[in-house]
Amino acid sequence: MAFSPRIQARGVQLLLGRVMSRVHKDLRFTDIPKRTETVRVETDAGPVTCTVYRPSAAASAPAPVYVNFHGGGFVIARPEQDDHICRYIAATAGCVVINVDYAVAPQRPYPAPVTQAYDVTAWVAENGPANNWDGSRLAVGGHSAGASLTAAVCRTARDRGAFAPRLQIIDSAPLDQVADPATKQSPIAKPLLTPQLMRVFTAAYVPDPADLAHPLVSPGLADDLGGLPPALVITAEHDRLRDEGDAYAKALEAAGVPVTHRCFEGVDHYFTHTGPAPAGKEAIDLMATTLRTALSA
Repeated sequence: MAFSPRIQARGVQLLLGRVMSRVHKDLRFTDIPKRTETVRVETDAGPVTCTVYRPSAAASAPAPVYVNFHGGGFVIARPEQDDHICRYIAATAGCVVINVDYAVAPQRPYPAPVTQAYDVTAWVAENGPANNWDGSRLAVGGHSAGASLTAAVCRTARDRGAFAPRLQIIDSAPLDQVADPATKQSPIAKPLLTPQLMRVFTAAYVPDPADLAHPLVSPGLADDLGGLPPALVITAEHDRLRDEGDAYAKALEAAGVPVTHRCFEGVDHYFTHTGPAPAGKEAIDLMATTLRTALSA
């Protein structure tokens, strides 16, 4: 008997939730102290808890701010999996980092995660003075599913004209939810993402097939990319999502968006968390240094 997408997704949450929060021991940056507090942000899709990371160095003026969205196939809610990235970016880029615990499927499918992601980012942009950050110098980014949410936030911000991120970081993103996952190839025999797992994620996140091609769900299928923020696009050679990430970088560039694109060789999906450590550290440092330049301009 086949289980429903909802039941399959709940099984994935139970089986993989703890695994997803594990980070390669050499990527934990244990030498970087953590200075955090939590804030609760009201959104049109319910309240969202966020962890705020502060840069260690005291500054005379409010620091710029970066909004981070974790991965997990839109199904696994483990924002702590990005703790190492948030700490490194706060310390290296000298910015405040907001790590967002957005809603996940199957309990809260599309559009709830997109609504929460955009509303939190808009709140961050508008509420800098009360929280000692500079909301006018803002960037947004994410990893895997969080990178798809990043693309959706930037698109919505462009269309509404409410705020303008200085940079978007798109790391190993699912950008085409229409294509059959079996058609997304990897040069290695057993990549991290399997077609079956990807189908579970998509069916839980987007229960109505009519929404699969929506540009907030499949940003890589959109043909109106002009006016989006400058982008850092990171892909991995062995990742099944590499081709759509590479194509998105090219499409952004063709639309006149400034793009820095780096495909890391010999690594698979989520290598910024699972390693190998040298490539993971290089990618995280690329994020931090690119952010520092964008936010200080």
